[in-house]
Amino acid sequence: MLERFSCRTDSSSTTRGAGRAKRSRAKCLWTGVLEGMGVRVQPRGPVHLQGQKEPSVTRCAGFLLPTSMKKAEMGRFSISPDEDSSSYSSNSDFNYSYPTKQAALKSHYADVDPENQNFLLESNLGKKKYETDFHPGTTSFGMSVFNLSNAIVGSGILGLSYAMANTGIALFIILLTFVSIFSLYSVHLLLKTANEGGSLLYEQLGHKAFGMVGKLAASGSITMQNVGAMSSYLFIVKYELPLVIQALMNIEDTTGLWYLNGDYLVLLVSLVLILPLSLLRNLGYLGYTSGLSLLCMMFFLIVVICKKFQISCPAEIAFLINETVNSTLAQPTAFVPDVAFNMTEGDSCQPHYFIFNSQTVYAVPILTFSFVCHPAVLPIYEELKGRSRRRMMNVSKISFFAMFLMYLLAALFGYLTFYEHVESELLHTYSSVMGADILLLVVRLAVLVAVTLTVPVVIFPIRSSITHLLCATKDFSWWRHSIITMSILAFTNLLVIFVPTIRDIFGFIGASAAAMLIFILPSAFYIKLVKKEPMKSVQKIGALFFLLSGVVVMTGSMTLIVLDWVHNASGGGH
Repeated sequence: MLERFSCRTDSSSTTRGAGRAKRSRAKCLWTGVLEGMGVRVQPRGPVHLQGQKEPSVTRCAGFLLPTSMKKAEMGRFSISPDEDSSSYSSNSDFNYSYPTKQAALKSHYADVDPENQNFLLESNLGKKKYETDFHPGTTSFGMSVFNLSNAIVGSGILGLSYAMANTGIALFIILLTFVSIFSLYSVHLLLKTANEGGSLLYEQLGHKAFGMVGKLAASGSITMQNVGAMSSYLFIVKYELPLVIQALMNIEDTTGLWYLNGDYLVLLVSLVLILPLSLLRNLGYLGYTSGLSLLCMMFFLIVVICKKFQISCPAEIAFLINETVNSTLAQPTAFVPDVAFNMTEGDSCQPHYFIFNSQTVYAVPILTFSFVCHPAVLPIYEELKGRSRRRMMNVSKISFFAMFLMYLLAALFGYLTFYEHVESELLHTYSSVMGADILLLVVRLAVLVAVTLTVPVVIFPIRSSITHLLCATKDFSWWRHSIITMSILAFTNLLVIFVPTIRDIFGFIGASAAAMLIFILPSAFYIKLVKKEPMKSVQKIGALFFLLSGVVVMTGSMTLIVLDWVHNASGGGH
């Protein structure tokens, strides 16, 4: 039975008479709102027996509501967090809240299967019901900037110099600027949709917007993005580990040596190191290795800038690259099929500002792949101390601007070092010219350790998503757990072995999953879930154009990439 409550503002007042209660209710501006929502407002106060205390009530927008009323109902009356308040109060942000990666490890979820303790930023895939309890954020502004920057940066930075070599400096800067601005606008749409939709999970927003189809689209895009990230990490192992072994063992003649074959080495690393770590039910400390990746990439950027002033641009640089690759690698065409060596001496060492060729089509997908962080935005938002949409947007602006500068510097100095001879993986290009350089060897070792420890972290959300889609109601099984893990790792290894270059991974994933996560899904969710703005409003029209531009980018890039594959296959170059 619905508890009685009066339309009054003072919980310490005595019980009112029937007539006075009617007058108070008539003057109350919120009575119609309450009755329209099915809440019955009594014309008199609660009846008490002598000696009884007045029922416990909670103040809410001028009303005294029973404390037994759920906070989810209070959220209907409270101030929405999307009002861009710069501070946080308990009365103004009772939005739907979900456990974060830190909260999932605490005692509140101690009885949950470790496989379901989705402590990673990208792995909150398994929640089946809403958590309506208020959860204040605990992460500082500065640490949130670091976390989001860490979510943005990845192996994509290794391919940016190649993108600049096939677009020119000016066109690359234009594309980089637009992609970063569009990605930031996408974060704005995502945060506003999360507040309106009452969910801090990407997949749940998809389910709220379009049912199971939306959930599958979001989950599939995130899974594809993670598979692409895994493939790029293993490609780095395939590229760099043979060179590290060769430098450490001081091997000159590499003919017929299996332990310098990238395919064998990536299989060995996957079986000996990655698989045992991936089979753990709770990855624990490995969740923090992503921070190591950011530090390694910053170290990599410093080395790229320094090496620009140590490496000249001789006319025979193309000959050196061809000779080094063909003499040191067991599969030369698997590493640099995309480097053109028909430049003249004047062209080889001159920067170009606008370039259009068959490889230019890969520039936008590589850039979109490099800026994908959107599945991590909502968990970081939930953990932000003093949570508000304006505060989170400030975090995003700083993070995106920092990554914009980092990407621009890495691409620019890498391009100005090798010009048109940049390979699709920049770090490998240095070995073609400098050989066994100690500083580059340290960079390679650091990057190899970081990516090897990051692969199990990326496998975790993929496995969790597959488990909850196929076996959500079943108890944990080591057999199922192991089979799913080995299947994911085997599929990724096949991609790395048979896909010719890391450029193809960047291009395909950037044109498909990354375009979905940045352009299409956030704008579609915004249009569907944000009800308070009419379809003819500037915001909705902008989101619609953003969605259409995402469709154009995805279909156009995919079409041109497939045509390039067909052309290379028919010409024997791919």
